[in-house]
Amino acid sequence: MAYSTRLYSNKQEKHVAKVTKGKRVSNSGAAMFYAGDVKTNKFLIECKTCVKPQKSFCIKKDWINKIKEEAFSQGKSHWCLCFNFGNNLDDKITENLYIISEKEFLEYQRYLEEGEL
Repeated sequence: MAYSTRLYSNKQEKHVAKVTKGKRVSNSGAAMFYAGDVKTNKFLIECKTCVKPQKSFCIKKDWINKIKEEAFSQGKSHWCLCFNFGNNLDDKITENLYIISEKEFLEYQRYLEEGEL
């Protein structure tokens, strides 16, 4: 049985919203003024998934540029791109990976190395 891409995307977005304590952007991708897929207090998150399991995933520079601009325009101090190598519809959640900037990573590294986490 074939499912729509939107079904897989919705599942991923709901999971990301739950684990980040954020909120899904309703009708994301379809409305001009509602950018990103999940919002938290500080982050705007763009989610990408595949319908079928994949061994590789192509990250497009346009996605990064777009989420950076949208985060800035919405007053979010941070952005990230969340992706996985293919979702499934059973109860098992496919691992999501998050892309952040080098500056963001260095802040996280410094935080961890100072023993605060």
